[in-house]
Amino acid sequence: VQLQASGGGLVQAGGSLRFSCAASGRSFSSDAVGWFRQVPGKEREFIAGISRNGDYTYYVDSVKGRFTISRDNAKNTVYLQMNSLKAEDTAVYYCAGRTGPYWSDNMAGYSYWGQGTQVTVSS
Repeated sequence: VQLQASGGGLVQAGGSLRFSCAASGRSFSSDAVGWFRQVPGKEREFIAGISRNGDYTYYVDSVKGRFTISRDNAKNTVYLQMNSLKAEDTAVYYCAGRTGPYWSDNMAGYSYWGQGTQVTVSS
């Protein structure tokens, strides 16, 4: 499976962005998906996950209430809606997939990754 992420960019604090992560190669309806982000000099951080059928989601505290992860398995796409963006959300964002019903908060739990996409939030 290959993941193609899109939707990053530059936004002012308080603004919104929507990421799309589209899978190709096969259906990824059997795979859970996680979103991570990384700033220079720090480890890649898990921020959100969605189960393979989309019924369950999880967010770390720093994005809870502002970010929403969703998926459309008919379109082989997972989305991350980011609202009320803050300067500290500035990072390179990654989507990743793993076979199984639920996400993992560990990078090693994922077998394929999308390319990183830069988000810059100006204050």
